[in-house]
Amino acid sequence: MLRIEELAIQLQKEIKRKDEFLANTSHELRNPLHGIINITQSILRNRKRQLDEKTEDDLTLQLTIGHHMSRTLEDLLDITRLKEHRIHLQLEDIDVKAVSIGVIDMLKVLIENKDVQMEVDIPDDFPHVAADKSRLIQILFNLLHNAVKYTDEGTITVASYIKDGMGHIQIADTGMGMDEKTLQTIFEPYKQGDSSITAIGGGLGLGLSICRQLVELHGGTLRADSVLGEGSVFIFTLPLAEESSEKRTAPIKTPLMNGSEPPLKKMLGAMNLMIESSAKTTRFASYRPRVLAVDDDPVNLRVLTNILSEDKYEVEVVTSGKEALEKLEGNEWDLVISDVMMPKMSGYELTRSIREKFSISELPILLLTARGHTEDIYTGFLAGANDYVIKPVDAVELNARVHALTDLQVSINERLRMEAAWLQAQIRPHFLLNTLNAIVSLSEIDISRMAKLLDKFALYLQSSFYMKNVDKLVPLESELELIESYLYIENERFGNKLRVEWEIGKTENVMIPPLSIQTLVENAVNHGVLKRISGGTIMIRIQSNGDYTEISVIDDGVGMDEEQIKRIFTIQPDRKKGIGLINTEQRLKQSYGKGLHINSTLNVGTTITFTVPNNIPLQ
Repeated sequence: MLRIEELAIQLQKEIKRKDEFLANTSHELRNPLHGIINITQSILRNRKRQLDEKTEDDLTLQLTIGHHMSRTLEDLLDITRLKEHRIHLQLEDIDVKAVSIGVIDMLKVLIENKDVQMEVDIPDDFPHVAADKSRLIQILFNLLHNAVKYTDEGTITVASYIKDGMGHIQIADTGMGMDEKTLQTIFEPYKQGDSSITAIGGGLGLGLSICRQLVELHGGTLRADSVLGEGSVFIFTLPLAEESSEKRTAPIKTPLMNGSEPPLKKMLGAMNLMIESSAKTTRFASYRPRVLAVDDDPVNLRVLTNILSEDKYEVEVVTSGKEALEKLEGNEWDLVISDVMMPKMSGYELTRSIREKFSISELPILLLTARGHTEDIYTGFLAGANDYVIKPVDAVELNARVHALTDLQVSINERLRMEAAWLQAQIRPHFLLNTLNAIVSLSEIDISRMAKLLDKFALYLQSSFYMKNVDKLVPLESELELIESYLYIENERFGNKLRVEWEIGKTENVMIPPLSIQTLVENAVNHGVLKRISGGTIMIRIQSNGDYTEISVIDDGVGMDEEQIKRIFTIQPDRKKGIGLINTEQRLKQSYGKGLHINSTLNVGTTITFTVPNNIPLQ
């Protein structure tokens, strides 16, 4: 009997040594593994154009394997933490649907391409559960990732229902399923149903064991049903949240809400105030960056607006991704702050939708994520986010990150405005000399034409150095005066080789970015009709369509193919010419969310169009 007890004690010691070895090994492997991942990502990001298709595919596969290994190491660490009771839950009032949508978005990015549809079938009014958000994401991620591994085609569905006072979350797939023997062992550590699975799909068999232990920590259960060849269903339960205002404030905790601040926080806060104070000398005193905050929880939005003080930022809030996209239409913003886990449209999906219209420099996006795990952050940056903050949000950190992003955005806006003014101020020497030569020539043959040309040239020079060219918007009539004087000068120089037509509708109360039409007209003259020996015709068309005015510059010049159009909007470090169209495109997108639309056919001509809303006040 004594011998058995000694062996049991010895076994426990060996198990502990094994766990310690696994934990230490995991820690030691993390740094070199993350180094491999980072180098691979860097090559794919910075040298993608230099890679052939096979090399790019191989590196993408290596990245997938690296992320899988990273998750495996995290599983090893979690197994040790669970055994040593070192995982403590931070219970919150959680919307399961919002979390499920966010997790599925992560998996869409990280998994290999399969003919699998992933759906969330949870009612909008399904009660919230009391759970640790980070751990709930981990549970759902592991269960859904497991479903994807064993489902080659078909559907994977997340559903929910209430039974016996508990929330039941169900993950069902139409995959390969399991036999009864496998089903009995899947929740044991280091067990897998199919040892023939490759390194990409396999692992150490820890995921389901971790899921069950995490669910049980919440006071719930996890079970599975499966039929071989037909699919599997995993169901776990969580307690329903108490609908109290105190509970609902749990997701975000800040030093401002905790009463007193630790000394370090006070020091950081003071430093942040000093940075903001010094930065004011480089900003417009009256300008407050406009921030759009997106979160399905009104309490979280209220806390965010409290953190971002009214005297520094103009904050507007919405409770869904759809509302956020509507707010972006026709309004200018300096920053979007969005929660990741939201119902119907996750923060990742919202970010991808915004990036279809605005580049990463045109409109920064700051994501709020429940945890700082690789897949969360990787998915956010891959979707197009500029930065992220991990919940619970720290007021000092959030202010510092918002301050950095909005300051950068203000600087970019000012650079674009000054660049536009600079572009116009750079009167080309040959244009100046040719115009003066035309004036001299007319002095000998037609004094009245010379006088009119001098008048138009003076107007052109005055408009070129017009101080309001640094303004964000100017009246459309002012821009048309500049264009008329420019085209008159060019028409005097080139005669019948340059013909001009005007179709001008209503122009009252229409504001446009300065020099936007002028840039298009100069492009049409110099790179369109004058490239033809016989010259051609340029038409300026202004059409009012209710709430919007459509502005088009049309020429029958040499035209462009698709590759030439693509090159116009490709910014290159050593590029010295052609930045006018890029500048115009960026300023239009910043002001209205839409840039230039180019329709061109080689040897036929080009039409460039943009639209602006009517009745925009002068800024």
